[in-house]
Amino acid sequence: MNYNKKTINDVDVRGKKVLLRCDFNVPQDKVTGEITSDKRIKAAIPTIRQLLDNGAAVIACSHLGKPVATFDAFVKKQVEKGKNEADVTRESWEKSLRKLTLAPVAKRLSELLGQEVIFATDTIGEDAKAKAAALQPGQILLLENLRFAKGETKNDVEFAKALASMADVFVSDAFGTVHRAHASTAGVAAFLPAYSGLLVAKEIAVMGKALDNPVRPFVAILGGAKVSDKIAVINNLLEKADTIIIGGGMAYTFKKAQGFEIGKSLLEADRIDYAKEMIAKAEANGVKLLLPVDNYCAKEFSADAEPVLFEGDIPEDYMGMDIGPKTVALFSEAVKGAGTIVWNGPMGVFEFDKFANGTKAMAQALADSGAVTIVGDGDSAAAVEKLGFADKITHISTGGGASLEFLEGKELPGVACLLDA
Repeated sequence: MNYNKKTINDVDVRGKKVLLRCDFNVPQDKVTGEITSDKRIKAAIPTIRQLLDNGAAVIACSHLGKPVATFDAFVKKQVEKGKNEADVTRESWEKSLRKLTLAPVAKRLSELLGQEVIFATDTIGEDAKAKAAALQPGQILLLENLRFAKGETKNDVEFAKALASMADVFVSDAFGTVHRAHASTAGVAAFLPAYSGLLVAKEIAVMGKALDNPVRPFVAILGGAKVSDKIAVINNLLEKADTIIIGGGMAYTFKKAQGFEIGKSLLEADRIDYAKEMIAKAEANGVKLLLPVDNYCAKEFSADAEPVLFEGDIPEDYMGMDIGPKTVALFSEAVKGAGTIVWNGPMGVFEFDKFANGTKAMAQALADSGAVTIVGDGDSAAAVEKLGFADKITHISTGGGASLEFLEGKELPGVACLLDA
């Protein structure tokens, strides 16, 4: 995929209306609906500010959560959850939609920008069209949740066309959604000249270089629960990396493939042969594949469980929960001499404090490495930020699924649709 795309620095937006795809899918309190983190809103500010300062009228749009766009689909979903169809009311559907309105985002964005953010109560309806038509240079309008419209996730041509009809230029600045071929991420580019915002431009520049022209040695650290989630990533990185470190739950399938006993640890039995193939491929390609040599284990999956350290085999009544000190030393040594490090996935059950040490140690190792460092998933990013290392990391990606597909070498629809530089 061509990562060299035109950005908002390559277009004169003065006097033009810009349809700006943002990622305002912010976490909210389930009871009060209050935004609990405005990090994603703040991440969009530089692009919005540049567009407004350069004389554009900005029509911002985003999704929030997973609303069910039609009443019939809502009924079907509730029945699948075990409810009686007769008990599912239109009122309950409408209530579920109200919980996912972008109105609170408009309010917070207004506070951050220091100016009014006009809010449309629909996406392509009368309110949105009227407010978009009246929008003046230097003003910003936020449309209602894109997924309230059934055409969004289906990349419906007519919906994309209607969205595009309100603007002169399309700017993509929601990296967390570029792996999806939705109307607002890719479809609108068929009707408008499409550019990347500052956030997306940075993501594809940093991650693109890391994969295509990395400063070597290139070390990839992969964690998380399942091998199946990272099959394509491992396969792709075996063609690019010098060292691949595997931790987290997925490591136990690899350990089983090596002939070790793993007790009650997470195992994907149908991926053992794949793990063997990857171990062989690494050897054939001259890639170092590092796996845990010791693990902190527990008899039950619980935050209160007592960690017990085992080297090599894990007893049948224990499960692996985190990497041990010898593994931390092994992995940290591999990271020390790296030129580029990409990290995707925790080393253990990071959400339990007693089993978070391995993930914390890798965060420390990245911070101390002096390499070009890229963190590409939520848990790893949380560890880096919690420990105060964020300012020592070259790039913390804003898109979990998009970052993963980037590492897989897949074409991302929301990037492919942008104009080539």
